[in-house]
Amino acid sequence: MRPSRRMQVIQHSIVREMASLGREFEIDGDVVRGPGTTAVAVREHADDTGGHVDLGYVLRLGDGAGPVVWDCTAGLGRTEEERLANAVRMWRTTTASAVLELLEWRGVHGDHFAPGAPGGVPGWHAVQGPACVFGFESEALGDWLADHQLLPAVTAEVLPRLREPELNGVRFFFGGRTGDEVAEVRVNGEPAADASAALRGLDWPRGERLAWARCFVLLAADPGALDGVEGRPRQARKQARTGAGTGLLRRWLQI
Repeated sequence: MRPSRRMQVIQHSIVREMASLGREFEIDGDVVRGPGTTAVAVREHADDTGGHVDLGYVLRLGDGAGPVVWDCTAGLGRTEEERLANAVRMWRTTTASAVLELLEWRGVHGDHFAPGAPGGVPGWHAVQGPACVFGFESEALGDWLADHQLLPAVTAEVLPRLREPELNGVRFFFGGRTGDEVAEVRVNGEPAADASAALRGLDWPRGERLAWARCFVLLAADPGALDGVEGRPRQARKQARTGAGTGLLRRWLQI
């Protein structure tokens, strides 16, 4: 696929997927603009499958020091276009949903964990979007994920990597099959080998068929600092329920 066509597929997929979350985005050159100062940037990620793409959820477009939530995503499909569209859908389900939950604070798109709550991270407010599981016979992996919290298992390894003063993103990707496993944690888009080793050491089910899981967690030093980036008047936040596995963490979505 030509680079121009590839970019077109990715950007149109972003517009479509964000519309499913109730957000109107439009293509503007190299970025896809959303409400207020939000946008999604695309960064080339060349590989053999053609299904990888790096997406950055920009929260203060035009502010060089503003936070950007980067994530590497990939999708399956028979054609490169299908793989790219599925990659964006995976990103929307896990990563974009977590960002919107941080902005809305309603408990609709993700779960909240206060710094001192079980499942939280000291000094950071955590928001996790829904998890995705995909592959063959993935129910066991999804059910395990619904009953386990990943963030506490890697907190010691992740904390030293939280270098962004305002907002950090942690992505989990793991699964495969017995003898052919993958376990990767990325912090702000960069692989974290020690956290990945901790994830690999957990007792998630390994089966004979290929199945994977993916989820994304945002860590915000001051969640209120991002109020208004979508151009809306600041409103009193509804108190989204905080805790361990009480909301969307109990639910996984199959892609």
